[in-house]
Amino acid sequence: MRTAHSVETVRAVEREAMARLPEGTLMQRAAAGLAAACADLLERRVYGARVVLLVGSGDNGGDALYAGARLARRGAGVTAVLVDVRQRAHAGGVAALRAAGGRIVAGPHEAHRAHGAGEADGAGGAGGSGSAAYVALGRAHLIMDALTGIGGRGGLRAEAVPLVRAAEAAAGVLVAVDLPSGIDADSGRIEGECVRADVTVTFGTYKPGLLIDPAKERAGVLRFVDLGLETAGTPADVEALQHAEVADLLPVPAAESDKYRRGVVGIVAGSARYPGAAVLAVAGALRGGAGAVRYVGRGGGAVLARFPEVLVSDGAPGDAGRVQAWVVGPGLDDRTKDVLADVLASDAPVLVDADGLRALDPEAVRGRGAPTVLTPHAGEAAALLGVARTEVEAGRLDSVRKLAVKYGATVLLKGSTTLVAPPDGGRPVRVNPTGTGWLATAGSGDVLSGLTGALLAAGLGAVDAASVGAYLHGLAGRRAARGAPVGAGDVAGEIAGAWRDVRDVQGRNG
Repeated sequence: MRTAHSVETVRAVEREAMARLPEGTLMQRAAAGLAAACADLLERRVYGARVVLLVGSGDNGGDALYAGARLARRGAGVTAVLVDVRQRAHAGGVAALRAAGGRIVAGPHEAHRAHGAGEADGAGGAGGSGSAAYVALGRAHLIMDALTGIGGRGGLRAEAVPLVRAAEAAAGVLVAVDLPSGIDADSGRIEGECVRADVTVTFGTYKPGLLIDPAKERAGVLRFVDLGLETAGTPADVEALQHAEVADLLPVPAAESDKYRRGVVGIVAGSARYPGAAVLAVAGALRGGAGAVRYVGRGGGAVLARFPEVLVSDGAPGDAGRVQAWVVGPGLDDRTKDVLADVLASDAPVLVDADGLRALDPEAVRGRGAPTVLTPHAGEAAALLGVARTEVEAGRLDSVRKLAVKYGATVLLKGSTTLVAPPDGGRPVRVNPTGTGWLATAGSGDVLSGLTGALLAAGLGAVDAASVGAYLHGLAGRRAARGAPVGAGDVAGEIAGAWRDVRDVQGRNG
């Protein structure tokens, strides 16, 4: 499992490590890992490579300077640009880079020389103050962003923006040191200008902002450097399941299983106007391993035409027969409030999606004795929270936590990064690592609802069912799309293949 910790937690475990290790050990470990990752990106052609470091103050700049020194000793031409010489760069890192033959220049915003440990080699180098920085960036094979690190708040400083844009436009690969400067490490928010990296080399533990959009999209490919920090007993803020954890959670029928023991899902979805929502939700449930599906609604004809094995009725959900979980909401009509109240009054787990969310009463959900899962997209989440959609999209982690606590429910917030928050707010939020942009297609969420409902009926807890459902749905989307447009029905058809992919990995590891 991939785990991410807050800045406060990272600082605490770093202090504990520094208390028991020789001075400078953590920085040297970070620098060694960063230099090794950069050497890989240079395809081991370090000798003769041109490397530029965009350096701010503090330890983040120190990591880059020491890594630059290591590359310089291997024959790279390394130039460090002190972007804000009003603040001192890391003294030891500057000395190490100079000793290795690297060059220090001032950023173009400074017409005067820096003083002390961060002093530049000449007033910006040949060509006048600051011009050397742009010349170096234009010729670089690799550029490191070491401007702010995890302690940065808000966007980039104004003087850094032109250099960052020049770095992004340059041909060299842009590597963020620990995380791209200008993003919020704890939430993934972006407030102002930030770096868009090709690769991020992060240290010790992942940071939540690296796994959650909008910041995730700016991080590029993630590379992890283990610093030996003791995080095993420290609660994570965010976690992401991998194949092994998902495989362990997948329900597998035993020899004595029958359709009822495998789990019966009740689907309340679709209408005369939107029969496709019913068909797709049922498809997700059947492909998700349900032993049987009871469909309740006005789309029974369309459902039976595709899936004759489904048990169909058009009365009240409570009269349909026993189920182990309900899915309610996709494509409903004017009966939404009545059928939602009926389903929520049951003692089975309930998943509420789409039209069902619009009629949702927080007290009706909080008063339930069985688990409830809500699956909104950003617009629906905004309506439930009473905020603008842009606020949800900018602060996905904060929004999903608030929504889970408000309703006392597990919340699966769909989007570019799908998040699953537990109802109590005391456990980590799960971020789904699978998926593709091609999943943004009509009916895709209906398939996800049915799939997750099947997992609830099979006995998985609400957080696990939502997490595994999102994971398999994302894999199925990738399999169906393969880089091309895809329909929701195609995604449903690939769930079994995604399931096998996960189980096959478990078999190889076992």
